[in-house]
Amino acid sequence: MGGAPSTPRNTGGGDDVSVAEYLISTFVGEKSFPLASDYWNKLLELPLSSRWPSDRVRQACELFGRSNGYTRHLAKLLIHLSWCLQELLQDCDDDQASSIYKRAVNATYISSVFLKHLIENGKSDGLVELHLSLDESEPVPHGFVMDQDIQNFVMHSVLNFIGSTEVSPNSYVLHQELLNFMIVAMSTQLLSGPSPGPRDANPFIDAAMSQEKSLVCLAVRRLLLNYIYRTPPNAKTYLYSDGDSPGILERVGSAAATFVLLPLNYLVNNSGDGSKHPLAEFSLHVLLILTNYHKPIMSDESLTDKSDDSATSESVSKGHAFSSGNIFSKALANARDVEFDRSDVEGNAYPGPHVRIPFASLFDTLGMCLADEGAVLLLYSLLQGNSDFKEYVLVRTDLDTMLMPILETLYNASKRTSSNQIYMMLIVLLILSQDSSFNSSIHKMILPSVPWYKEHLLHQTSLGSLMVIILIRTVQHNLSKLRDVYLQTTCLATLANMAPHVHHLSAYASQRLVSLFYMLSRKYNKLSELTDEKQQSIKISLAGEGDGVSEDLAAELQIFTDFLRLVLDILNAILTYALPRNPEIVYAVMHRQEVFQPFKNHPRFHELVENIYTVLDFFNSRMDSQRSDREWSVQKVLESIIDSCRFWRGEGMKMFTQLHFSYEQESHPEEFFIPYVWQLAFSRCGFNFNPDAINLFPLPHQVEKQGEEGRGEEVEEGKEKKIQELIEQRIVLDP
Repeated sequence: MGGAPSTPRNTGGGDDVSVAEYLISTFVGEKSFPLASDYWNKLLELPLSSRWPSDRVRQACELFGRSNGYTRHLAKLLIHLSWCLQELLQDCDDDQASSIYKRAVNATYISSVFLKHLIENGKSDGLVELHLSLDESEPVPHGFVMDQDIQNFVMHSVLNFIGSTEVSPNSYVLHQELLNFMIVAMSTQLLSGPSPGPRDANPFIDAAMSQEKSLVCLAVRRLLLNYIYRTPPNAKTYLYSDGDSPGILERVGSAAATFVLLPLNYLVNNSGDGSKHPLAEFSLHVLLILTNYHKPIMSDESLTDKSDDSATSESVSKGHAFSSGNIFSKALANARDVEFDRSDVEGNAYPGPHVRIPFASLFDTLGMCLADEGAVLLLYSLLQGNSDFKEYVLVRTDLDTMLMPILETLYNASKRTSSNQIYMMLIVLLILSQDSSFNSSIHKMILPSVPWYKEHLLHQTSLGSLMVIILIRTVQHNLSKLRDVYLQTTCLATLANMAPHVHHLSAYASQRLVSLFYMLSRKYNKLSELTDEKQQSIKISLAGEGDGVSEDLAAELQIFTDFLRLVLDILNAILTYALPRNPEIVYAVMHRQEVFQPFKNHPRFHELVENIYTVLDFFNSRMDSQRSDREWSVQKVLESIIDSCRFWRGEGMKMFTQLHFSYEQESHPEEFFIPYVWQLAFSRCGFNFNPDAINLFPLPHQVEKQGEEGRGEEVEEGKEKKIQELIEQRIVLDP
């Protein structure tokens, strides 16, 4: 009673298929097998060698969805998966380990397929369809705790195995499948809206958040090491083969165990380009999903009495919500360098376990991968949350390793670069620019050439000058195409932080800065004229029509007033604090001095423009005092400026407080980051999900098409609009 089913005898390769079909059909059928039944060993040890078509897989999943409530086979399979992982952490010989690995891979893969189906087709708010518990009458083996949370049991086992086991040729596929399982298990987030609520059902990721700190640190360390070392799959190795037959697994180069009865392309979308480093990709995105998770908790008085039939979820008071914290995010924020632990020097011992990784290797890996959005988001998370890593980055003498990929991506931003990626890169630059040593050091690094910059030949240009050029170019592109105020402000704030520390700014960068002022001034003048005309027309109009248009114009005029003043502040900071080191900026201002004339008496700008004219008067008079018959070439003018810089004392200059902008997150950044990390998981891990079930993304049909070519401009514009609504960052002017 309750033993293993009677299976056909295995007399050849064809019989393997019939045995496999029989056992899988039994798994999705209505007969329930006890946890201790030998059926589970037979199911997990099958050396499968054929595939089912996708329609049969879907049919099996539908049958399983109807029977699982009675059989509880998903819960039992997850328990067997946990047991397999626990066995692998114990000492065992090679033959025994090989058999357990096979069972663990099968258990992981089968669990992923059927769990994914249940999640994306769930109808209830609490995902009761998963039935993550055993029936009270279920006979269980000795030592098994009946009332324990199965999701906690399996997540503990998965994280413990990942964190405690090195990636080797024998364990690579299991590590890969476990990471894939974690993405599937955590995909319950896709069913909720972009604003996390206390009643959202995320049983597996909540279970991960409840693990002890030491286990979390081990898992975070392993995920980071997987990403850093980027171990490729060994395409020439077969695992668990029997003679010349591949057995249960295809080539390791397939990047995942292929449970051939249930084809891999049912679980993931193989239409995109496969990654050369799938374990690194999956590790990164599992880490991003975990570290960006947010679970709001409600105080008792803020929850509506469920006994009241008229109560709705809208009755929950957001004013009483608070965050439960994220242990994975804290582990990442407290990661330390294996080569240098700050507590050894300062005497500040960090209590409890913490992640220790090679910062040098992480820095180099990020530098190689920053064209990828996931790498940018990881870099942002580290710079924003981990002070040790930020300090490490700032003292590196090869900042071009990290900055050049960012600047090149921003340069090519018009070529359908993700708007999210542009935002995150600009925020990274803003965070770095908050440090004065960074602003100084980037001007000391000389680049022999910048081959990807096509508009102008950049030869022997400093990294700082290139950064100024790219930021200005981004502003100008945004003015003509995107018109995004937040993007504009971020670029100008970064330039303002850099300005007092500019050193030998190149001629081209200096020209672009003055041209930016001219471009903004033209836009400002045009808006001023339109506003004046509109105000006159409103005065004449008896009905007062057009008030809304006038308000929009006034708001836009105010924005450009602020932008124009900020550029004047940037020029003033260079001329006030760094003029002798920047003759090219003096030349650029003198060459285009007429563009400042209209603002000389402007009430908002006159003080800043007065400083510019103080500089102009000084250098013009120095040139006038020289022989009048001299022919002034560009080189001779520049030589005169360099010579006059030796006599510049800043007399007559009004001193303004140095502007310093810092980046801060708003109180609910998860409303931007949780949808974002899942979009990355879709695009980079090939994860496929029923689009009709997704509530996390505002436009799920657009997310589904994100990797397709030829998207319409209206799709991109709609996405950018939503990004602007969701993004939860702000730039703060420090007092």
